Amino acid sequence: MDDDIQNHEPENSPEVDSSMLGVGIALGAGIGVALGVAMNNIGVGTALGVAIGTALGAALSRRNVGK
Repeated sequence: MDDDIQNHEPENSPEVDSSMLGVGIALGAGIGVALGVAMNNIGVGTALGVAIGTALGAALSRRNVGK
């Protein structure tokens, strides 16, 4: 029974690769600032960009954990 706990697959693992998470946040913040300038509200654009970047970075980091 303990072997099942120790042997986990990457898609079920809570581990994340922090470098990909950082890349996602940085890209999201940059895109968010551009959206904020276009919407004439940099704060809202940056917040949206960071949220989208965090989601993107988390998705990319979970994909790379098993490699």
